[in-house]
Amino acid sequence: MSTMLETADMTVTQVESKTQWQLIWRQFIRHRMALVSLFVLVVLYFVGVFFPEFFAPHSVNTRFDSYLPPQRVRFVDAEGKFHIRPFVYSWKKELDRRTFKTTYKPDTAKTYPIRLFVQGSSYKLWGMIPGDFHLIGVDEGGVLCLWGTDNLGRDMLSRSIFALRISLTIGLVGVLISLVLGLVIGGISGLAGGVVDNFIQRLIEVMMSIPTIPLWMALAAAVPRDWSATQVYFAITIILSLVGWTGLARVVRSKFISLREMDFVTAAEGYNAPQSTIIVQHLIPNFLSYVFVNLTLAIPDMILAETSLSFLGLGLRPPAVSLGVLLSRAQDLQTVSMHPWLLIPGALVVIIVLAFNFVGDGLRDAADPYQLS
Repeated sequence: MSTMLETADMTVTQVESKTQWQLIWRQFIRHRMALVSLFVLVVLYFVGVFFPEFFAPHSVNTRFDSYLPPQRVRFVDAEGKFHIRPFVYSWKKELDRRTFKTTYKPDTAKTYPIRLFVQGSSYKLWGMIPGDFHLIGVDEGGVLCLWGTDNLGRDMLSRSIFALRISLTIGLVGVLISLVLGLVIGGISGLAGGVVDNFIQRLIEVMMSIPTIPLWMALAAAVPRDWSATQVYFAITIILSLVGWTGLARVVRSKFISLREMDFVTAAEGYNAPQSTIIVQHLIPNFLSYVFVNLTLAIPDMILAETSLSFLGLGLRPPAVSLGVLLSRAQDLQTVSMHPWLLIPGALVVIIVLAFNFVGDGLRDAADPYQLS
């Protein structure tokens, strides 16, 4: 009796293996709001941190008339004629005979088309590359102040773009310093235990019990008034970092305590691996996703802290330009009621903080091990 072997067609399904970071990215891009917020942050950093001189229509100190209202971008002129290229009207100054206040009305006698790559005030990109081209501008004789001007006649749009450089970078630098302090001090506390752990935890509790704003004010007030803008910038960054590391240090300690009893850590200790190697290669990578989420949520706190200090006059001071410095001009309620466009930098702060929070929410959801599939 012959045995016949039947060969069945077998469909082999190849399972594509993905790393943890690829899985996190796949989950992250499903979070639409986080993805949009990430795009907004990339644009803000690209415009305000890397190329503000090019994207700003004017230099940071170019002056026009004081308190010019924001200009309206138009496509239809006063005669009802449609223009393909957007344009603006210049302002016509008038004096109100009853209140003796200066008012500005659009001068419809001539249109000023908004052009791309217009020559304007000279600058040095990154302090090295000279240039005089700006992204947008108008012909000579016209005024382009889309967000109005401040009390000294400086363009609010240009100054807000330049302000992004300090406000966005102070958050990154401050959080990086806090990250290093939190990882090192929290790691030492979690691994050492005993007296060292008790001392560090009591120190953290004392620092966390101090009201944040008075502590910021006290430390910022200690900065000498004759320091340059650069020195004050780094001083404020260090002050915010010295205050902001405590929460991360506690989380790192708890993670280290839970991970130090794991089998892979015990095996590494059995092979006499140095403590630094165990921390860097075994412990930190196991909660690195949380660290990144913490970074995205801590950066807006740093930005708000700098804005608050500068608004109160205890942080950065002119000629430095930050969002807090710009908002300090809006402390007078009467001035704000008459010139509400001075609050536009505050809207930028809200957008930045919300964008970072949405990105943090997206990263937190994407890094959830129960959702990685």
